[in-house]
Amino acid sequence: MDINKLIFMLAIVATGMMAGIFFTWSNAVKPGIGVLNDSVYLSALQSMNRVIINPLFFIVFMSPVIFLPIATALNHGSNAIYDFRLLLAATLIYWAGAFLVTIMGNIPLNELLNHTILEKSSMEELSNLRDRIEVKWNVFNLIRTISSTISFVLVTLSILLSK
Repeated sequence: MDINKLIFMLAIVATGMMAGIFFTWSNAVKPGIGVLNDSVYLSALQSMNRVIINPLFFIVFMSPVIFLPIATALNHGSNAIYDFRLLLAATLIYWAGAFLVTIMGNIPLNELLNHTILEKSSMEELSNLRDRIEVKWNVFNLIRTISSTISFVLVTLSILLSK
């Protein structure tokens, strides 16, 4: 297998995995914990956010950020210009809608929650914290889900349509 095919494969797999992770959070995790009371909801979200920060997740999370632009650059100037355009679109959508939204949206909310000692917070403080986090976090994650899914479809199409 040549390096070009390997990079494309890694871009597809990593983007698909992240689309799946974001979808799972949007479709099952957040709605599941969303029915819990403020204290249990915040505790569950805090625990999951702490556990997901691990080397394997970091590798998978960063892989599309690295491999999509490389795959795009490797295809620049090729005869199959539609492939390059699809890859470029996939890269830009992923970078803006998944990576930057995570860095600028979800992570600051996660940090706010992470630095809160829930056991020492009053019920009113917990309610206010949930109000500050929940809707914004869900909207940001929906953006990540849609963006990463579109990127996954585009990078997959770029391979299927190649000559």
